[in-house]
Amino acid sequence: MSDLYSAAIAIELSIRPAQVSATAQLLAEGGTVPFIARYRKEATGSLDEVQITSVRDRLTQLAELDARRSAILKSLDERKLLTEDLQSKINTALTMSTLEDIYQPYRPKRRTRAMIAKEKGLEPLADLLFSQLPATNPDLEAAKYLTPEGSSVADDLKIPDTASALQGARDILAERISDHADTRAKIRHLFLTQGTLKSEVIAGKEAEAAKFKDYFNWSEPLRTAPSHRLLAIRRGAAEGFLFFSIQPLPEDAIAILESEFVKSDNPSSDQVRLAVKDSYKRLLSLSMETEARLASKQKADAEAIQVFTSNLRQLLLASPLGQKRILAIDPGFRTGCKIVALDPQGQLLENTVIYPDQGASKTQEATETLKHLITKHDIQAIAIGNGTAGRETESFVRKLLQSPPTAVGGSPLSTIPIVMVNESGASIYSASDVAREEFPDHDLTVRGAISIGRRLLDPLAELVKLDPKSIGVGQYQHDVDQDSLKKSLDDTVTSCVNAVGVNLNTASKQLLTYVAGLNPALAQNIISHRNTHGPFTSRQQLLAVPRLGEKTFEQAAGFLRIPSAENPLDSSAVHPETYPLVNQMAQDLNVTIKSLISDESLRKQINKQRYITPTVGLPTLTDILAELAKPGLDPRQTFQPFSFTDGVTEISHLKPGMKLPGLITNVTAFGAFVDIGVHQDGLIHISQLSDRFVKDPSEIVKVQQQVEVTILEVDLPRKRIALTLKKGPTPTQQKPAQPRTTPVASTPRPNTQPTPKPQPKRPAPAVGGWFTDALKDAKRK
Repeated sequence: MSDLYSAAIAIELSIRPAQVSATAQLLAEGGTVPFIARYRKEATGSLDEVQITSVRDRLTQLAELDARRSAILKSLDERKLLTEDLQSKINTALTMSTLEDIYQPYRPKRRTRAMIAKEKGLEPLADLLFSQLPATNPDLEAAKYLTPEGSSVADDLKIPDTASALQGARDILAERISDHADTRAKIRHLFLTQGTLKSEVIAGKEAEAAKFKDYFNWSEPLRTAPSHRLLAIRRGAAEGFLFFSIQPLPEDAIAILESEFVKSDNPSSDQVRLAVKDSYKRLLSLSMETEARLASKQKADAEAIQVFTSNLRQLLLASPLGQKRILAIDPGFRTGCKIVALDPQGQLLENTVIYPDQGASKTQEATETLKHLITKHDIQAIAIGNGTAGRETESFVRKLLQSPPTAVGGSPLSTIPIVMVNESGASIYSASDVAREEFPDHDLTVRGAISIGRRLLDPLAELVKLDPKSIGVGQYQHDVDQDSLKKSLDDTVTSCVNAVGVNLNTASKQLLTYVAGLNPALAQNIISHRNTHGPFTSRQQLLAVPRLGEKTFEQAAGFLRIPSAENPLDSSAVHPETYPLVNQMAQDLNVTIKSLISDESLRKQINKQRYITPTVGLPTLTDILAELAKPGLDPRQTFQPFSFTDGVTEISHLKPGMKLPGLITNVTAFGAFVDIGVHQDGLIHISQLSDRFVKDPSEIVKVQQQVEVTILEVDLPRKRIALTLKKGPTPTQQKPAQPRTTPVASTPRPNTQPTPKPQPKRPAPAVGGWFTDALKDAKRK
């Protein structure tokens, strides 16, 4: 990587060029982001995953820039257009927009009006007019280019009068102005910073476009338009209901062009002034609006993807219940409730179906079946899907556990926690190849119930089997660039998996696939080796797995855990490459590693300075000692109980002023959705998140956060619930009902998001990529 690139990336990310170069080198050598962030802090200067990912992505962009640069140079050279000065400008361009602006005058075009004028021989006239000399008489000069009577010139190349000659000269000037690199940068900057986003309903489609009625006559500055609003307008346009435009004031654009190209006040200058107006109206305004549409879309995509990945991270890192015996129920009315019993590792023990709402005999049968399964398998927790019939099933199970107080394992049934679990994506999993491979002898309904139960045991281990887009925590995820979305979501899942660590002897193929350095083929090889040779007893045995070499071992080993290993370091995040260092610490204190782990006083005797080497510095030594204090500690929070309001199970039960406990299920740019236990999430608009101004909802709330909300408004026909977190007076003060105790759900409910109402104008956060490059180009000019 060139020093120029290192310096440019360093400035963009506010880090040192040496950090950029070191990170680039590690990435080029096959290093993964989690590995570099965790085990190569000395080399990178302790860059975190976000910074390393930004360096990686910027390097990818620069590689694309270099590829485009090479293609342009080749094209110019083949057409004998490449000069030393032009080559120098192309080689020093640092953004794609700068490069394309330099190339614009030389780009192969279809036959334009300017080309036709040049074919007519009018370029000298255009040059003369552009010089804007006071003595020049445009009409007299144009008359010199008229086609003589009886000429054999083709009809489309004839110049019949002076007006045609002047028009042709202006066409040449208009294209020359439009192709001018500095001019394009200035007009682009005007569009991006002063452009106005306007949307209107297409005539005759008002009724069909009712869901977009907020944007029938909408106008706001492009630079302050939030991502969700821009994406909503674009969706309306894509569905054929809206028309939208992005334009600055025309007079502002023309003023910029005139200041650049109109240098005098004479008849020739008047011709140039006409060419400027034509250039903007016919050429520049169209191309710059296209670029502004693209830039704003990429900016909105980046913001929406950031919202999605932030929510996904919170969801994946949700508190696990841990290894418990689970009874999982996938509720249903007509088709019954599908029930599975799972062991602490999530393996299926038994399955059946009950029909608690289909008559007294069926209810009694369902009661006896549940009691039998709970007693037989010594159930420790019950997971109930939050879909159709979820609250009704929960009520049935709760009554069953409370009466009679039959004991299980010495404890009354009423002590068994009941957890409402989000079943979003469970049906997708149940029909997937992964589910068929895991449970080939069971149908979709059984697989779905198993997924619900496993989400309670360990949300991360189960959710990695799903396409993240199906989990239901995104914002306009189907409208953004799908490649960028997939890349960001994969990065997030990988980050979460490696942050938690993976049990080498119990992890599924899907979970192993996200471990740094591994891929689906290697994950399958690990499982096959495990099935053939039994559980791994040391990390070193990984090298016996087919096709898992030293480099892969280096990347993956630190994130794989063996809880029962003979070497206690194999159950920690200490990397095998530093085992000798830890052994030396223990030897210097004349103790075992187990003693070093269990005795804090021994660890306090370690002088980190003694163990610094050319490759191991204080950051790594600090991490090692922290890991020895709590080896293999799960970074996720402890599972916490949660209380819904008893008796409030339907949207019709809600009244303005009621205060209810809720669970944040989705955070968007315009607010947050909350599960309050009525089958429909309510919305806390961004303006209702706090008594103070809120720029970013994620500053106030997170997915899985427990909150107490107040009902502002209930729209029964549209099934919309408006909520607030503000502490001020509410429409109607009402004493809340007594809550019931229910453990927190392991995943939030999916939500069909309504088109949000326009908010007060809020500045959009800066993002990288095309939009930022465009602004930098314009400012540089």
